[in-house]
Amino acid sequence: METLSLLGVALGFATLSGINLYLTTFLAGMAVRFNWLELADKYESLAVLANPWIIGVAGILFLLEFFADKIPWVDSSWDAVHTFIRPVGGTLLALAVLGEMDPALTVIAALLSGGTTLITHATKASSRLLINMSPEPVSNIVTSLGEDGMVIAGFGLMAMAPVAAFFVFLTVVIIAVWLSRKTIGVIRRGIIAMRERNKV
Repeated sequence: METLSLLGVALGFATLSGINLYLTTFLAGMAVRFNWLELADKYESLAVLANPWIIGVAGILFLLEFFADKIPWVDSSWDAVHTFIRPVGGTLLALAVLGEMDPALTVIAALLSGGTTLITHATKASSRLLINMSPEPVSNIVTSLGEDGMVIAGFGLMAMAPVAAFFVFLTVVIIAVWLSRKTIGVIRRGIIAMRERNKV
């Protein structure tokens, strides 16, 4: 069960980082610093996140993302830049949970956690790109708030029930793979249709 708990938290960090890396890091830092839900007692390797500088920088970056993520097309530009940042951040957070391991296992864990973050990031980015094709801005705001709520709820789940979180996040990743493929397919067909109209 202890192994599943560690995997649940590591998978949670990797999954949530693909949606909002800065909010995930900020929540983790606050939870460790103020001992919310006894997170610090269970995962001593996450103590570094309680550093005031890390909390402060994560909080500022989250505020920037909070507003950028609600403006049509600005959110997609933000996502494009974070295609490289989120997987790295998700990998570092997941490895911090797992602690010191055999070098080979560390590499495998890094690949899996980075891939997981990239999957959820791709799902978010592609769905937001699709939403941006609609003329009204309300859907961007609602979707962004929903994503922030998912991160908060997911963090609470992995803090209180890490074993259950493992299976929940595993299901989320599987659904994310399916959704990203569907969304990218819709976007591709839309682009082809626009090119065909321009040729006429």
